[in-house]
Amino acid sequence: MNPKKIKSYIYIIVLFLASTPLTAQNIVRGTVLEEAGKSHAPLAFVNVYWANTTKSTTTDTNGVFAITQPEGSNLLVISYVGFMADTIEITPQTVLPLKIVLKNVLEVEEVEVTGETRGLVLDRLNPIKATIMTEKELFKAACCNLSESFETNPSVDVNYSDAITGAKQIQMLGLAGAYTQITSENLPGVRGLAAPYGLGYLPGTWIESIQVTKGIGSVANGYESITGQINTELRKPQGKDKVFANAYVSNQGRYEGNLVLGHDLNSKVSAGLLLHGSILTQNVDMNNDGYRDMPTGYQLNGAQRWHFSNHKTLEGQFGVKALIEDRIGGDTRYDGVNRNPSAGVYEARIKTERFEVFGKTGYVFPTKKYQSFGLMWSALTHNQQTFFGNNSYNARQQSVYANFLFQSIIGNTNHKYRAGISFLHDIYHEEIVVKNQSPATPSRVENVPGAFVEYTWEATARWMLIGGLRGDYHNLFGFFATPRLHARYDRGNGTVVHITAGRGQRTANVFADNLQIFATGRNFVLPANWQTATAYNLRPEVAWNMGISLTSEIKIGKRSATLEADIFRTQFENQVVIDLDNTAREVSFYNLNGKSFANSAQVQLTYEPVRRIETRIAYRYYDVRTQYQSGLLQRYLQSPHRAFINVAYKPRGKWVFDVTVSWFGPKRLPNTQANPESLRMPEYSPSYVYVHAQITKTIGKRWDVYVGGENLLDFRQDRLIVDPANPNGNYFDASMVWGPVQGRMFYAGARFRIKK
Repeated sequence: MNPKKIKSYIYIIVLFLASTPLTAQNIVRGTVLEEAGKSHAPLAFVNVYWANTTKSTTTDTNGVFAITQPEGSNLLVISYVGFMADTIEITPQTVLPLKIVLKNVLEVEEVEVTGETRGLVLDRLNPIKATIMTEKELFKAACCNLSESFETNPSVDVNYSDAITGAKQIQMLGLAGAYTQITSENLPGVRGLAAPYGLGYLPGTWIESIQVTKGIGSVANGYESITGQINTELRKPQGKDKVFANAYVSNQGRYEGNLVLGHDLNSKVSAGLLLHGSILTQNVDMNNDGYRDMPTGYQLNGAQRWHFSNHKTLEGQFGVKALIEDRIGGDTRYDGVNRNPSAGVYEARIKTERFEVFGKTGYVFPTKKYQSFGLMWSALTHNQQTFFGNNSYNARQQSVYANFLFQSIIGNTNHKYRAGISFLHDIYHEEIVVKNQSPATPSRVENVPGAFVEYTWEATARWMLIGGLRGDYHNLFGFFATPRLHARYDRGNGTVVHITAGRGQRTANVFADNLQIFATGRNFVLPANWQTATAYNLRPEVAWNMGISLTSEIKIGKRSATLEADIFRTQFENQVVIDLDNTAREVSFYNLNGKSFANSAQVQLTYEPVRRIETRIAYRYYDVRTQYQSGLLQRYLQSPHRAFINVAYKPRGKWVFDVTVSWFGPKRLPNTQANPESLRMPEYSPSYVYVHAQITKTIGKRWDVYVGGENLLDFRQDRLIVDPANPNGNYFDASMVWGPVQGRMFYAGARFRIKK
C-alpha cells in the first residue's frame, strides 16, 4: 500500500469529521460495582444506555463509564447478564459521578436472562482504542495458554516458530510479536528471554480478560510498544470465584490441570492461589520424518497473590510467581536422558526456570476523588538452557521494573493529566555455541530511568484527545524522546473514529527473539566484535506507527451490526534485520540500510442474522517489506491475506456451539536456490484453511463440560524440515514453518466453579 494513499485517506476522513458540527451536551459519568464478599468490586463491560434511545456504551475494565445525555431522555439504564437492571433518573440535581451497585440474581429461582454480553467488547470511551476479550470469548476455545487465546481474534496471527520446539509466536500489524508490548496487569510480561516461549507461560484459565490495543500505546506503559499492546487481567483474589478449576485432555497425549482459589481473609484482605500443571507424553510424528511434531515434556506453574483495600482511599496487591518447564524435541529416538549428537540422532531440549515478585499500591485523595497516585513494580529472574543438535543457547536474565504515576485534573474533569517516573533494569548473560564457530559469551546491563506526562482533553462531547511525551536515558544509547498522540471522535449514531500516532523503541535480543535459527545448520554472521560490543554492535530499533480506525453501528435488515475498519502504517528508522535470503547456508544480522515498513488494513463485521447466532467476519491485508542485502523484499513467512469467520450459536438451554474458519494466503519463503535441487523449498507456500470448533454444555450452576477439535480439515505442512536425514549437515533447516505443524486434534475438558 502506497504511503501517500494512506495519508490521503486520513486527510479525507479528518476533513469529513471536521465538517460535522460540534454541540455542547451533558456528559454523565459513573462507576458500576458488584458485591464481592463483604466489599464491592468493579464490574466491567456493563451495558449503559438511555431509555427509548439508541445511545449506549459499556463500562471499562475498572467499571467506569461516560455517556452523553441526549435531548428528551433522562432515564439511564444499567444492565448486565446475571444482575438486576437498574434505572436512574438524571436531573440537574443529580450528584456526579454516579456510584451504582448491581444486585446479583444468580440465586433467584426461575430468572430468564434475555440479554447476552459479547465476547469481544470495544472500549469506545478511551481515545486509545482497545478490544476486550472477555471470559465468554476465551471459553470459545480450550485456551490452554495465552498463545491459544487468539484463535477467534482476527487482529492477532499466531504461528509456529519452527518444527522442533512447538513454540507459538504472535504477529500484529504484520510484524513479529517482539514489536508488541505484552503485559500482565500493566506490568512487564513477555519480553527479553521470555519472547520465544512466554506466551505459553500464562495458562488460559488464569486469565479473566485480555485487552488488545492496535497501534502505539500509552507513554505511561513505557517506550517499547510499536505495533500494539496485549494486556492480560488475571483472576482476582477479591473476585467473585471462590474455586475455579479446569481439566483438559487431548487425543495426542496432552494433559492439563488448573486451579484458582480466592479467599477473603477479612473485609479488607483477600488471598488468591493459581496453580497449573501440564504434560505431553506422546511422540507425535504425523508426517513420518522421524521428528516429533510437538515436543514432549511438562510445565509446573504457580502464583500466590494478596489484595488489600480499606474501601476508601488505599488499595494494593502483592504476589509471587514461579515456573519450571522442560521440553524435549527432535528425533523421536531421543529419550531426554542420554545425549549423543554424533550418533546422527537430532536432540533438542529447552529447560526454563523463572521466578517473579510484583506489587501495586494506589491511593485516592479523600477530599479530591479525581486525584490519586500509584506505584507498581516487579522483579524477576529467568534462566534458560537450550540445545538443538550441535547448537546451544544458554542464557540468564535479571530484571527490575518500577513505575510511579500521579494523576489529577486542571480546573475541571475536562482537563486531566497523569505524570510519573519509571525505571527499567536488565542484566543479560548469554552462552552461544554454533557449529563450526567459536563459542561466544556476550552480556550487557541496561539501565533506563525515564519520566513522562500525559494530558487528556475532553474538548467537547464528541472530541477527546490524549497527548503524551516521555523522555528516557539509556545507559548504552543515550537520551531519546517518545511522543504519542491519540484522538477519539464520536460522530453520533454509534460511529466512533480513533486516530493514533507515535514513536517506539526497543533493544533487540537477536538470539532470544529468533531462537528458531538455532534449529538450522546455518552459520551466524553478525557485525564485527559483536561478542564484546554494546548490544551485539547493533543500534536500537526505532519505528513510527500511525493509524486510523472506524467503528460504526449499522443496520442490516431490521437487526444491528457493528462494522470496524482500520488502516495502520509502521515505518522503521532503524531495524535489526534477520536475513535468511542472502544464502541458504547463513543467517545474517545487520542494521537496516534502506526502507522497512508494514502497512495493514482490516475490515470486520459483527452481526447477529438471527437471534442467538452471532457471526464475526473479517479480512485483513498486510504489505510488509524490508531492505535485505538482495533487495527490498516482502517479509518472509508472512501471509499478506487472511480471511476469517467465527459463528457462535447459543440455543435456548445451556449449550454453546462455536466454529472458526481461517483462510491464509500464500507466504513467501526464504531463498533456497543455492541448495541442491532436492533440498530446495518453493518460492511461495500454498494457501490453506484452518478450522476449529467446540461444543460446551453447562450442567447446573457449577459445571461446564466441553469437547472440541483443531485443524479439523487435517491440513498440515508435510515437509517441515529441510534435509532431515542429515541433522549435522549444512542444509538442515527446521525454521521454515509456514503452516500447521499438528494435524487434526481432538480434546475434551471440564470447568468447575464455586462462587463466594
